[in-house]
Amino acid sequence: MGIQRIVIGLAIALTSGACRAQDNHFAFVGARIIPIVGDEIERGVLVVEDGKIAAVGREGGVSIPAGAKRVDVSDHVIMPGLVDTHSHIGGIGGADGSAPIQPDVRIYDSINVLHSGFRRAVAGGLTTLNIMPGSGHLLSGQTVYVKLRGGKTIEELSIRGEDGEPLGGIKMANGTNSQRAKPFPGTRGKSAALVREKYVKAQEYREKIARAEDDPEKMPPRDLGLEALIEVLEGKRIVHHHTHRHDDIMTVLRLAKEFGFRVVLHHVSEAWKVADEIAAAGVASSVILVDSPGGKLEAVNLIHKTGRVLEQAGAKVAFHTDDWITDSRLFLRMAALGVRAGMSRAGALTALTLAGAEMLGLEERVGSLEVGKDADFVILSGDPFSVYTKVLETWVEGQRVFDRDDPQDHLHAVGGYGAGDDLAPYLCCFDDGGNQ
Repeated sequence: MGIQRIVIGLAIALTSGACRAQDNHFAFVGARIIPIVGDEIERGVLVVEDGKIAAVGREGGVSIPAGAKRVDVSDHVIMPGLVDTHSHIGGIGGADGSAPIQPDVRIYDSINVLHSGFRRAVAGGLTTLNIMPGSGHLLSGQTVYVKLRGGKTIEELSIRGEDGEPLGGIKMANGTNSQRAKPFPGTRGKSAALVREKYVKAQEYREKIARAEDDPEKMPPRDLGLEALIEVLEGKRIVHHHTHRHDDIMTVLRLAKEFGFRVVLHHVSEAWKVADEIAAAGVASSVILVDSPGGKLEAVNLIHKTGRVLEQAGAKVAFHTDDWITDSRLFLRMAALGVRAGMSRAGALTALTLAGAEMLGLEERVGSLEVGKDADFVILSGDPFSVYTKVLETWVEGQRVFDRDDPQDHLHAVGGYGAGDDLAPYLCCFDDGGNQ
C-alpha cells in the first residue's frame, strides 16, 4: 500500500498541466467499504470526482471513468470520515468571567488553525468537527463547524451556509461547571432561572424588531447576543448542551420545550437513567466514554452501556472526543467500547459518522458514502473496531490530508518526542527538508 501511494504521488507530481484537471479523479478498488447507509461491501469501488463521491458499489458493478487514477486498497477498509460533534482543539478561548451567559462570543475569532491538534485529528480519521468554547458558563458562545481540509486561516476550514456565513451552533451547559461566585449562579435552580430570563429577553427583542417593520427609527438598539439567541429560537442555530446528571438532562429538555429550540445533549453521563424520556422528546445525545470515569461527582455514574440503552430506547446517538478528554486519535475506540457494552455494530458506526452529521445539520454533505456527498473518507488497515487497526489515510473533499507513510504525519499519529508540540520537533524522527 505504501509503495503504491508513493508511486501515485510521483505520477501526480510529474503530470503535465494539461492532465492536471484529472488529478482529483480517483477510483479506490478492492477495499471492504462501509458506506453507513446500506450493507457493507466486501470488495468495493469508491469513485471520487471533483471532491465529491461519484459512485460507490461492488467490483464489477461500478463503472470506472476513463482517466480516473486507480488505487488498489485491497485488504483494507474504507469508511466515511469521522464526525466529531464536540471538540476543543485549536487553542480556543470563549466567554470570560464577566457574565454567565455570553451568546455574542464567537469561537470563530479564537481558533489557531495551525495548532497541532488539527494534525492529531486527521491522524485519527476525523474530517468534520464542531469546535466549541468550554462549559464553565451557562452559555459560553457560538460554535463553528469545520472541515479538516487544511489551510492557514479559519476562513479556509469553516463550513459555509448558502448565505456564505460560517455554520455553527451555540454552547450551553448546566450542572456544577457554572456554579460559582457572582455574577455566576450558585444553584441549579438559579442557573435555569438565568437561562429563562435571557431567552425571554431574546423573545421580546425579536418582537420589537418585528413591530419595527424595517423602520430604522423604530428598531431597538442592536444587541449581538440577542441576535444570536434569535437564531436559536428560530432553529437556525442548534444548542449543544453540556449536561451530566439525569435531573440536569431533564432541565435541558424542559427548557428546550419551553422555548422551542433544537438541542443536542452532550456527555450525558446519566442518560441511561432517563433514556425513555430523551427518546420521547425526540432529542439526540452525543456521548463520551472514558476508561476511568471520574473527575467530577456529577459524572460518577458514567457507564459504557449508555449508547446501548439510548439506542434501544430509540434515541439518536453519536460519540464525541471532547479533545483532550479523549485524544482525537482514539475516536474509533470510543465506539468500540460502546459495542463492547452491547451497542449494535451498525449503531456504533453510525454514531461515529452520520448521526454526528445529523446533529450538526450537515447530513446532506457528510457522514456516509453516498453519491453526491463530499468525498470525505478514511482508509483503515483493518476493521474499525479492532485494537490493531491503524488509520492509513484521511481524505477530505477528494484531497488526501493525512498519510501514515509520511514521516511527519506518522509522528503525529504515534506520538514520540515533539509530537503534538507546536514548536518544530528539532533533531527528531524525520527530515523536513530544511524548513525548520
